[in-house]
Amino acid sequence: MTPLEATLIAFVLVTAVATALFRDVLSAIIVFGAYSLGMAIIYTLLLAPDVAMTEAAISAGVTTILLLLTIAKTVRPPTDELFESVNVPALIAVGAFALVLGAAVLPEIPAVGDPDAIAWANPEVTGYYLQNTYADTGVQNSVAAVLAAYRGFDTFGEAVVVFGAAVAVLLVLHREVFA
Repeated sequence: MTPLEATLIAFVLVTAVATALFRDVLSAIIVFGAYSLGMAIIYTLLLAPDVAMTEAAISAGVTTILLLLTIAKTVRPPTDELFESVNVPALIAVGAFALVLGAAVLPEIPAVGDPDAIAWANPEVTGYYLQNTYADTGVQNSVAAVLAAYRGFDTFGEAVVVFGAAVAVLLVLHREVFA
C-alpha cells in the first residue's frame, strides 16, 4: 500500500465517522460529499474509472444537492453541540459485527489475477473481453469497455432512468414551491 492509498483510506474512514457523528445536518452533508469524493479517488486508483465516475456523479453530486435542497426546505434546530453523543455499547456491538464480518468476508475475496476467481467461471467470455477489448473498442480498461461499448444500450437505459428521476425530482420541487 502506497502512502497516498493509506492517506485516502484514512481520509475516507475519518469522513465516514464524522458524517455519522456530526450533529449539524449541513456539516454532515458536506463531510459526506467529501467522503464520496475520497471513494471516487480510491476507485480511480483501483482502475475502476466507471465506478469512480458513478460515485462522483451520484453520491458526491446528485445526492449532495438533493440533501442540501432538503435541508433548505426544513428548519434547522439550534444546537451548541458539534457532534452527536456516542452510544458506547452500540459502538462496541457494531465494531464487533464489522470485525466478524470482515474476518468472514476478506479471506474469501480472490487475489488480483487469481485464476480460480469467480470472474473465470465462464473463461471463454472473460478471456474474449480481456483479449479483444482494446481492439474492438479502443478502450484500455476492460470494465469501462464492457459498460460503455459492449453493454452500451444497457448503460444508456440506466442513464435514461437517472435522467427521468432527476426530472421527477425537479417537477416535485417546482410543485412544492407553488403549493
